Amino acid sequence: MVRQYEKKDIKDMIRIWNEVVEEGIAFPQEELLTEETGNSFFASQSYTAVAEIDGKVKGLYILHPNNVGRCGHICNASYAVSSDARGKHIGEQLVTDCLKMGRELGFKVLQFNAVVESNIHARHLYERLGFQQLGTIPQGFRMKDGHYENICPYYHAL
Repeated sequence: MVRQYEKKDIKDMIRIWNEVVEEGIAFPQEELLTEETGNSFFASQSYTAVAEIDGKVKGLYILHPNNVGRCGHICNASYAVSSDARGKHIGEQLVTDCLKMGRELGFKVLQFNAVVESNIHARHLYERLGFQQLGTIPQGFRMKDGHYENICPYYHAL
């Protein structure tokens, strides 16, 4: 089940978010969230949701404008699924809900700026859900081990 996050979810959300940051292969962030920074980070988004399995938070997404002004109708999102829950279609539930919420919030396009080319599971999911790849940015993402990989921007009309 995907739902809007509540304050009681913050510790699990921070744990899951930080797990992805520490893996160093998907999110551009390098600094881990603390309880204080996590509270303000998740509260500052246009929308933040969690996915639950048996009452336990196993994934989340954040949704926010990708730009301002004349490009403010384009939103961006990030998804995180706990390593112990991957392969259970939680990502698909999160992305599907995010597309719906983006429309409800008045955005016209959902754009991903930096999908790492080697993240084939995410790329296949996005393509299956109707996202279009915009091209490739060579060496656009520095992996945790220091080497660079290509990134693939994607978009989906809402």
